Amino acid sequence: MHKVVGVRFKKAGKIYYFDPHDLELETGEYAIVETSRGVEYGKIVVGPKEVPEEDIVSPLKKVIRKATEEDAEKVAENREKESKAFDICLEKINEHKLPMKLIDVEYTFDNSKVIFYFTAEGRVDFRELVKDLAAIFRTRIELRQIGVRDEAKMIGGLGPCGRFLCCKSFLGEFEPVSIKMAKEQNLSLNPTKISGICGRLMCCLKYEQDYYEEIGKKMPKVNKEVITPQGPGVVISCNILTEKVKTKVIQEDGTPEVLEFHFSEITLVDEGDADNNDNSCDNGDELIDDIDETMASLLED
Repeated sequence: MHKVVGVRFKKAGKIYYFDPHDLELETGEYAIVETSRGVEYGKIVVGPKEVPEEDIVSPLKKVIRKATEEDAEKVAENREKESKAFDICLEKINEHKLPMKLIDVEYTFDNSKVIFYFTAEGRVDFRELVKDLAAIFRTRIELRQIGVRDEAKMIGGLGPCGRFLCCKSFLGEFEPVSIKMAKEQNLSLNPTKISGICGRLMCCLKYEQDYYEEIGKKMPKVNKEVITPQGPGVVISCNILTEKVKTKVIQEDGTPEVLEFHFSEITLVDEGDADNNDNSCDNGDELIDDIDETMASLLED
């Protein structure tokens, strides 16, 4: 076990672990830390705690000291420099007529490096651009190509829901999102409906996926025979959000009626399926084999 603190360098950035050494640090304080790209200024978002070795990326860097007011002033000065550097770089990109879009500029805390983030459809030969920038800023220059999701995270904006982008507001890291999640949540597969402003699948598809998977395993499949409080029936649809199942049940007078029950109120006729966890909700067109005449009439109606 190692004692660490979690430090974040941007509002919704990734959390990195550092060795607090003998310093007394608390959540919300700012600190100067040693990173792979030099000395940086960050906010402590996770207080001192013990973590297993497998959760640590070696080598574990140290917290140099607590930040002072002078350090905060220096960070503010760097923000002003970044704004000017952005305009200068944009001008140079236009001069060289490079097919790239400048997204952001970042100064390291100690001014040992200036990082320019950009997007482009393919590879860009920016060697001459780097030479020009190095001559102007007289420090190390790094041009880093990023993807569209990182671009949205840096710039920010409003999502289809009307709220500020999750990636800009609170998401520290991007998690894998697949079209399968949209299918399991019964969402429209129209790309314009399930894509964010970055053009990729919306990150929020991941938020409820665990719930859909958990409840889906407890609900019967469409066309399965079930026993309801009103008698035997056949499942015609499932609503995972309300946890209710619509079934077609034959009444005493022989007429079919569609009734809705909570999944806990119904029981699968084939108990073998329940034992094998084959009762997950699937709105496909699977038909039931070997069912009695009553069940067959329900399906035909």
